[in-house]
Amino acid sequence: MANKFDLTLNEQRVIGCLLEKEITTPDQYPLSLNGLTNACNQKSNREPVLNLSEDDVQATLDALKEKRLISNETGFGSRVVKYRHRFCNTEFGDFSLSGQELGVVCVMLLRGPQTPGELRTRTNRLCEFNDVSEVDSVLGQLAARSDGPFVVRLEREPGKRESRYQHLFGEHGADKVVISEPENIPDSPHSELVQLQQKVAYLEAKLAYLYEHLDMKFEGD
Repeated sequence: MANKFDLTLNEQRVIGCLLEKEITTPDQYPLSLNGLTNACNQKSNREPVLNLSEDDVQATLDALKEKRLISNETGFGSRVVKYRHRFCNTEFGDFSLSGQELGVVCVMLLRGPQTPGELRTRTNRLCEFNDVSEVDSVLGQLAARSDGPFVVRLEREPGKRESRYQHLFGEHGADKVVISEPENIPDSPHSELVQLQQKVAYLEAKLAYLYEHLDMKFEGD
């Protein structure tokens, strides 16, 4: 993942909100600083719940503008500056996502690691999944993308039936993330290829994680 996608928690929240509001409230998009601050501090559909000031959000926007991940605009006689993302699916973006991929990434940016079942429920305003297996398929695509990986499956927590998936766009909001080996995929004409793609994605994510934490260790010494 390119350095500009090493997003802080606040940057993830801002990008996630812009992605979400572009889909759910297109008549109010792009967002003003006040509207974006309110979206970042929502108590619903957010994990963790934040209490950012407008100054906090403006500083985050300035950082994202330096990374060329947002743009601002004014128009129609209004002095209010409004902001739109350049994260993906734009002429300036580095990559494109399908509607389902976008829904999954958006909800992960807003709520952190989640199970396929949670993602199916929480993306219902952003995209449509017929069942959990369809979510699994999209997660596999995101984990195996040649310009990614964008997500990785985490070690299953004790007592939990499903593993959670984590995006790979920056800070995890946790001290330690344990990346899990890919699970076996039922036999199909493409199963061996999918398993190989997920194995490569797993190894790339594991290597990136180790490099990141080695850098942090040396910086702290």
